[in-house]
Amino acid sequence: MFKLSLKTIFATWLTGLLALLPLTLTLVLLAWIVSLLDRLIGPSTLAGQISAGLGQYFVSNPSLAYLFGGFVLLACLYPLGLAVQLGLRGPLTRLIDVTLRRTPLIGQLYNLADRFVALLDKDKNPDIGAMSPVWCFFGGDGTAVLALLPSPTPIEIEGRSYHAILVPTAPIPIGGGLLYVPVEWVRPAHMGIDELTSIYVSMGLTPPPKARTRRDQSLDLDHGKGF
Repeated sequence: MFKLSLKTIFATWLTGLLALLPLTLTLVLLAWIVSLLDRLIGPSTLAGQISAGLGQYFVSNPSLAYLFGGFVLLACLYPLGLAVQLGLRGPLTRLIDVTLRRTPLIGQLYNLADRFVALLDKDKNPDIGAMSPVWCFFGGDGTAVLALLPSPTPIEIEGRSYHAILVPTAPIPIGGGLLYVPVEWVRPAHMGIDELTSIYVSMGLTPPPKARTRRDQSLDLDHGKGF
């Protein structure tokens, strides 16, 4: 009886811990981010001193000078972004290619940082949005795999038409195995990229939209609506 009561108490305590854990981890993560930002751009850093020095031209209070200078620096990003949109990206990229990228150690670090930032820049990765989610039925009637179709145009391999499909193995960023399968194995999934991503992120817990009948899918393909 004592063991049963002790087990019940522990189970109740564990339930409370699990209920509080997400909030605790969120607060810990926020504290870590604030601490990291303070070490990178805080008032004692070089960036913070530049910000405070700029703000002193407008206000005398040190704290307000730091905040105001930071606001001015952030505001300066807008004309830079506008210039990049108007055509500065090309010359800037060429300048970096002949300077930073050719420097032995700095070039490798810059390439790594550039690839990471590119994951956040949708303008640099328009291809994912142009892909179409599809179902691939291996063998024609076998295992159904949710995949991405890079192009609706089939290619010919040894006299047979194939589609190139990407089967995701990592949802963010999307990556996976590139397979060439017969066109008759591939059918439209009738969902968006966001729905496909949520299915893979949830590891299958999020169900796909209700599948349409094979007759409806074939009609879509016949009328050119499949992809």
